Amino acid sequence: MEQRPEMSVSCPVALRRYANIVLAHGGGGTLMHELLQETFLSAFHNPVLDQRHDSALLDIAGVKLAFTTDSYVVHPLVFPGGDIGSLAVHGTINDLAMLGARPRYLSAGFILEEGLPVDTLNAVVVSMQHAAERCGVQIATGDTKVVERGKGDGVFINTTGIGQIEHSLEIGPRQVKAGDAILINGDIGRHGIAIIAVRQGLEFETTIESDSAPVAGLVRSLIEAGIEIHCLRDLTRGGLASAANEIAEAARLEIRIDETAVPVREDVRGACEMLGFDPLYVANEGRFIAFTPARDVSRALDILHSDPLGAGASQIGEVATNETPLVTLKSRIGAARILDMLSGEQLPRIC
Repeated sequence: MEQRPEMSVSCPVALRRYANIVLAHGGGGTLMHELLQETFLSAFHNPVLDQRHDSALLDIAGVKLAFTTDSYVVHPLVFPGGDIGSLAVHGTINDLAMLGARPRYLSAGFILEEGLPVDTLNAVVVSMQHAAERCGVQIATGDTKVVERGKGDGVFINTTGIGQIEHSLEIGPRQVKAGDAILINGDIGRHGIAIIAVRQGLEFETTIESDSAPVAGLVRSLIEAGIEIHCLRDLTRGGLASAANEIAEAARLEIRIDETAVPVREDVRGACEMLGFDPLYVANEGRFIAFTPARDVSRALDILHSDPLGAGASQIGEVATNETPLVTLKSRIGAARILDMLSGEQLPRIC
């Protein structure tokens, strides 16, 4: 029997509720996927939106730009490995990176709850600025609104990002081909577990920290080395399983994942088993998958392993032809099963 690291757990009343619940709102599940399809995509239908990238690909007078926006409502505001300020910068930069773009500028919109301590706001803003400086981007514009006490839960942040595309690759789900290898840049599940541990007062033998980090530099290293990248996707809400399903649907192909090849830290795996979560569906904030031709796998892994953000990189699967687009998982015992999207989201308010 596989040995698990010992964990001591303070288990509040809400633990069982979180161990069994799957919420019918939030991102990453089939309900949100259907909402996006039936409400937003049908209403806003246009060639740019229909690309289905993490960022929109814009061509303005021959200049290619990546353009994205995201909102952050994480609770608590501060968590092991990060806070809402640095998360807002990293998350938006990572969306730009999924087109291989060099991030240039961000906007920052703040929704502040009446009564928010000024010290808390200052700490968030300073963290945000430090993260932007480390990533080489400028916060060029913004907005601030205040809502009544009890209506905003402290602070919500919206960030919009613009990045410059300096390569000639076409990166996107429709570029995925049968025979492509699927690479991941490191272990999964830490961000979601770090959030729920703080939120519910869980104490483990080891502190599980979020993987929140900017991956744009790592992606550029792959591109500059001549790796033929067909598709990139960051593994935020809904985790690896949801990202794989979205790509399989867009590419109209089968994605095959080998569970034994997916890196999961033992403390994260143990926490997921205790809480009833599947790490394949848990959110990440510094992890992405890359689809490349099989011939590029060895070089790509060497490049990833040379960077701390890719030190745990591995090949986790491959792409195959199938009349029905789907994701299959080869389990630890060798059996294959279909890996669907969840009907809802395991953990709300994690980004």
